[in-house]
Amino acid sequence: MYLFNTFRRRAAAGFRSFFQPADTAQRNIRNVLLDGVGVGLVNGIATFLPVFLVRLNASSFLVGLLTALPALAGMLLALPIGRLLEGRRNIVPWYTGSRQAGFAAYLLIGLAPFVLPPDWVPIVIILIWALATVPQTMLNVAFTVVMGAVAGPDRRYFLMSRRWSILGLTTAGSVALCGWVLNQVSFPLNYQLIFIGSFLGGVLSFAFASRIDIPDNTPVAKPAERLPWRERTRAGVAALRQNRAYSQFVGSQLVFRFGMGLGLPLFPLYWVRELDASDAWIGVINTTGSAVLLVAYFMWASLTRRHGAGLVLRICTLGIALYPLVTALTTSALPLPLYAGLANIFLAGIELVLFDILLSTTPPGQTASYVALYQLTTYIALFFGPLIGTVLADAFGFGPALIAASALRFVGLALFVLFNIGAQPPKPTGA
Repeated sequence: MYLFNTFRRRAAAGFRSFFQPADTAQRNIRNVLLDGVGVGLVNGIATFLPVFLVRLNASSFLVGLLTALPALAGMLLALPIGRLLEGRRNIVPWYTGSRQAGFAAYLLIGLAPFVLPPDWVPIVIILIWALATVPQTMLNVAFTVVMGAVAGPDRRYFLMSRRWSILGLTTAGSVALCGWVLNQVSFPLNYQLIFIGSFLGGVLSFAFASRIDIPDNTPVAKPAERLPWRERTRAGVAALRQNRAYSQFVGSQLVFRFGMGLGLPLFPLYWVRELDASDAWIGVINTTGSAVLLVAYFMWASLTRRHGAGLVLRICTLGIALYPLVTALTTSALPLPLYAGLANIFLAGIELVLFDILLSTTPPGQTASYVALYQLTTYIALFFGPLIGTVLADAFGFGPALIAASALRFVGLALFVLFNIGAQPPKPTGA
């Protein structure tokens, strides 16, 4: 009875602070969470984009470009965008504007089959996606900066576990609805309808994200004289050597992310071409993978506060490293929802602790640039990984390619253990 009353009091207090925020901090939290609802609606729709390409008989190379192109743009633009954002006083408009520009790509993709011959549609989709990579790159840097400013160092797990849980729940509902629509309407109109419908999620996201109110950023002063690139490179390398915690973390996650990127385009290809999974069953797979996020983030946030980020990082890396391996050994689509659910439970923990470790190892006052460098390494992995993955799949088959992705993830786990990544004291149990 005591536990029930305690839960009831805390739930009531949470609802009051959500619907009747008393200050700017509570209003920001509400806006961040409701922004997550709009993002979740679009994310659920986005899960069907690679499947749409496969249904359009796009080549494995084109499906791989879907992941590789944003990474290529990130490799070229992440550092300049980081410097650009460090010079802006208010980053929120850049965050909201870049998100809406990225969402517009799905609307254009939905309209493309109305005006183009069927053979042209896959190529045009890739071109639209290529243009959308610029705002996507800016969004990835701005997101970390804005969320870090809203949460502060003491409320990262509190805010992000709730945002990503709500996002996961909304994504699961969106995926389920999309799976139903895909079965009710003939191809390709069924896919067009869900991509055009993503516009509603974008409107909801903008309505609340634009209301986030964070302190103005202090623009970084530009040097009076620009140094030659060799001197700038030497200075950057020296700074990374001084910040060993950051450099070891970034290097280790680069290897792990490479294993993640290697497997990304292989899963939908394996589901459709090897296991002959239907759209409805792919919807079940994606719904299950998104639904578990509702509890996964809370579970990992609680465990991290008690035992620290290092333990959670190792457990979750091990779990996500096994996912491509067990998929490669599967000959039926029946267990795929179970695999996807377990994989997303571990993925939730990885994203949660990597977000915190990144901000914990970033020097004060240089967050945007260091986040941009982190994003650059991620983009390198996500550019080369999918392309190499599809090449391996064409040469040796989807099963061996998935096993290679699993092996790289295990190497990333070994580096996390070797450098003791995330070995800071457990977070205090508060908030």
